[in-house]
Amino acid sequence: MTIKMFFATLGTLALLSTGVSYAQTATTDKPAAAKKVQAPRTEKSLACSKQADEKGLHGKPRKKFMSSCKKA
Repeated sequence: MTIKMFFATLGTLALLSTGVSYAQTATTDKPAAAKKVQAPRTEKSLACSKQADEKGLHGKPRKKFMSSCKKA
């Protein structure tokens, strides 16, 4: 009976230890590439943004206005 208990304990520890080893694995998924570098905003974009702020536009109407303003 002690051999059965030994193998049961060994199996349980093996299962638990694999989970711990995966949990402690450090992720090395290109941390520098994860951050997007945004391009500097143009003067036209800033001017359109100011106009949208003055009109109080938000969400889809703002996006539509910004698109048409930048094209003009």
